[in-house]
Amino acid sequence: MQKNCYHCGSVNNNSDYSALVLREVRYFCCPGCQAVAETIVFNGLENYYSFRSELAPRPADNDSDILQSLRLFDEKSVTDEFVHQDKQGQEIQLSIAGINCAACGWLIENQLSKLDGIKQVGVNVLAKRLVVIWDEQQLKLSQILQKIQQIGYDAKPFQAEQHEALHQQENKTLLKRLGLAGLMAMQVMMLNLGVFFDWFGHIDSDTKQYFAWISFILSTPVALYSAMGFYLSAYKALKVARVNMDVPISFALLSIYISGCYATLTHSGQTYFESLCMFVFLLLISRFLEQNARFKAVQISSNLLNHMPTMATLMVKGEHQLVLAKTLVAGQQVLVRSGQIIPIDGKVIEGFGQVNESMLTGEFELVTKHPQSAVYAGTINQVGTLVVEVSQDLKHSLANQINQLQSSALLAKPKIAALADIVAQYFVVFVLLTAATSFMAWYFIAPDKAFWVAISVLIATCPCALGLATPVSLTCAIANLNKQGVLLKRADVLEQINAIDWIALDKTGTLTEGKFALQILHNLSQHSDSEVLQLAASLEQFSSHPIATVFKLEHKLLEVINVQEIVAQGIVGHIAGVEYRIGSSRLMALPIPEQLQDCNVYLASPDKLLAAFKLSDTVRQDSQTLIDYCKPRHIVLLSGDNRADVQQLAQSLHISHWHAQLDPQQKLNLIKQAQHAGHKVLMVGDGINDGPVLAQADVAITLGMGTDLAKSSADVILLENALHKIPVLFAVARKTQVNIKQNMTWAIAYNMLILPLAVLGVLSPLAAVIGMSLSSLLVVLNASRLLRN
Repeated sequence: MQKNCYHCGSVNNNSDYSALVLREVRYFCCPGCQAVAETIVFNGLENYYSFRSELAPRPADNDSDILQSLRLFDEKSVTDEFVHQDKQGQEIQLSIAGINCAACGWLIENQLSKLDGIKQVGVNVLAKRLVVIWDEQQLKLSQILQKIQQIGYDAKPFQAEQHEALHQQENKTLLKRLGLAGLMAMQVMMLNLGVFFDWFGHIDSDTKQYFAWISFILSTPVALYSAMGFYLSAYKALKVARVNMDVPISFALLSIYISGCYATLTHSGQTYFESLCMFVFLLLISRFLEQNARFKAVQISSNLLNHMPTMATLMVKGEHQLVLAKTLVAGQQVLVRSGQIIPIDGKVIEGFGQVNESMLTGEFELVTKHPQSAVYAGTINQVGTLVVEVSQDLKHSLANQINQLQSSALLAKPKIAALADIVAQYFVVFVLLTAATSFMAWYFIAPDKAFWVAISVLIATCPCALGLATPVSLTCAIANLNKQGVLLKRADVLEQINAIDWIALDKTGTLTEGKFALQILHNLSQHSDSEVLQLAASLEQFSSHPIATVFKLEHKLLEVINVQEIVAQGIVGHIAGVEYRIGSSRLMALPIPEQLQDCNVYLASPDKLLAAFKLSDTVRQDSQTLIDYCKPRHIVLLSGDNRADVQQLAQSLHISHWHAQLDPQQKLNLIKQAQHAGHKVLMVGDGINDGPVLAQADVAITLGMGTDLAKSSADVILLENALHKIPVLFAVARKTQVNIKQNMTWAIAYNMLILPLAVLGVLSPLAAVIGMSLSSLLVVLNASRLLRN
C-alpha cells in the first residue's frame, strides 16, 4: 500500500481517505487532501499530478480550512457541469460514500434539512446518491458538502464512471474485511472447538490461557478492522444524537470483544472470540450479498450513463477532430459512423442510418433516421453514417434529463416508506432498551446467561429488514419501468395509481398520433388556394400545436407582426396591415356556417371567414387496447376539437363519456369536479396545452419522447409514446404494493417472533446473527423479483 499521502506527501497511516486519480485509487492522509484532490479531478485538472514538480502543502484539518478547499465547488466551471436549474432552485446529484442502511439516508436528510436555504433533499440508499435542491442566494454548494463531511460521509458530484469506481472500491474493501474475518474465524474456531470438546486430551490451565491469548491476537484484527464499517456507521449517527441499525450491532460486537479481553487479561471467565469472528463473518457476508443485489437494481437505471461516450468526432471545415463530448455546443456538427454511440442530442443533416434506441425506450426494433430526424445521446447508430447537428449540450441531453429525474423520483416518498423510516428509528431505541432490561432481569435469574441474552436481543432484533422493506422495492420497480421506457418523476406514483378510479384522456397526440393531413380546403375568399395556404402557413409557423405541421410550405412565407398565440384556440397576427386569425371556431369573431361545422381549422380576417380546413388524424394502434384495459374505471375523453370529430373517435373506441371544444380551463374544472366528488383522477395527455390539467390530476401521464422532460407537468413520461405501456405501469404498481406489504409483513413478523425467543434465552447469539442476516437478505431477494418484466 502507498506509504505517503498522494497529495501532500505526509506519512499516511490511514487508508480511509482515497480517490480515483489518473485511473488509480490514491490514498490520502486526511479529508482535506482528499477533498482538494477530488476537486482537481472533477474540474478536469488531474494532469496537475502528472506534471507537478513538487508536492502540495497539506490542508489544515479544521473546518474553516476544509471549507476553503471545498469552495472550489462553487466555481462556475463546476456548477455549469453538475448543477441544474429547478423550479424551486439549484439542483445537484451527489455520490455518497459510506451509506450502509436506510438510517444513514435518514440521518443525512435530517441534518441537511436543518440548513437555511435547503428546499428539498432525498437520499437513494440503494444507489448511494443524494439529490439536493437549494437556494443559492442563501446557501453555497461548498457549505452543503461541508455539512455532509461533518457528519462523516464523503460527497461529490455524481459522474457515472466515478460512481462505478466508488462501488468497486467499496466492494474491494468489503471483500478484504470479509476475507480476513473468514480466515480468522476458521483459526479461532479450530482452537476453541478443540478446547470445548477436549480434542487435544487433557489441557492444563496454562495451555488454555495460551490458546486464549492466541484467540485474542487473531480476533483483534476482526474486531478492529473487519467490523470497522459497523462502528463508523454507528458513530456517525451517535455524533448527531441519532441511532441507526448499526448501533445495536456495534454495541454487541464491542461488548463481546471487551468482555473477552477482560477475561483473557484477568484469567477469569469465558472468552467468546470464536463467536465474535463468526458474527462479523456472517454479518459481512449478508452485507456483501445485499449490497450487490441492490447495486444490480441500480445499475439497470444508470446503465445508459455508464455507456455514454466521452469523445466525439467534430467536423470543422471538412476536417475531423476528436473532442470531449461535454464540450460540444448547439450548432456544431459531429460525424457518427456505423457501430458508434451517438454522443449528443441533435438532428441528422446528412446521411441515413438505423439507430438502436432501446436504452431510452425499451424497444429493440431499429429506428430509421434520415435528414431532419432527431437523435439522442447514448443511442447506437447500427447501420450507416450520419452527420448530426448538435441541438443542445450534453448536460441538457435527454439521457441526462432521464438520469436526473430518476434520481429525483425518490424525493417524493410514499406514505408507507415515510412510516417505515419513523418506525425503524424508534424500534432501534426499543431494541436497546429491551436488551438492557433483559440483561438486568437475567442477571438475577441466571447471571452467567445475562450477557449472552442481551447480545442475542441486540443482534436478532436489529430492524435492518424493516428499514429496507420499502426503498428496495421502490428502487427495483422504478428500474424495471425505466428499462421499459416508462419514466417516473415521483416514486409515490406507484402508491397513488393503485387508487385511480377516474381516467381522463386527451384526443390529439394521445389517442391519435397527431400526424395530420389536409383532407378538404373550403376556400370562401377571392384568393387562390395557394395564397390561402400561404396565409395559413405564415401564421401557423408560430404555433406549438401539432396541427401547425400541416401548413408547412417550402416557398417563402409572408412577414407576420404582432403575433399572439392563444392557448387551445389559435394564432392572431398582422400581415400587410391586416389582422388575420387562424384556429378553432372559438377564436373566430364570426359565425361559422352549419355546413362547415365539422371542419377543424378556420382562417378569417376581421370582417370575413376566408377558409375552412378539414383535417384527418390517425388513431394510435394501441388506443383500443388501453381503453379495454381501463374499462372497469370511469373513462372520459376531453378534447378541444370540434364536436363531430370527438364524437366519431369516442364511438370508434367505445368511450361513453366525452366532451368537445374545451379550453384548458374547462378541462381543469372537469378534473376538479371529479376530485371533489371523491374520485382519484388519472390524466393522460401529450403535454401540449395541458400543463395545468396534468398538474391538477392525482397522477398525470404524458407522451414525452424528445420533449424537455424536466419542464413537463406530468408524473409519468412514456419515452416511446406508446399507450400500451400504461397497463404495464398499473401492473408494476400493483406488484410493488404487494411486494412492499410482503416485505413489511415479513420484517414485522420476524421481529415479533424473534424478540420473545431472544429475551427468553432460547435463541443463541449465533442463531441471532443468522436470523438477522437472512431476514435482510430475504427482503432484498423478494424485491429483486420486481426487476423481471
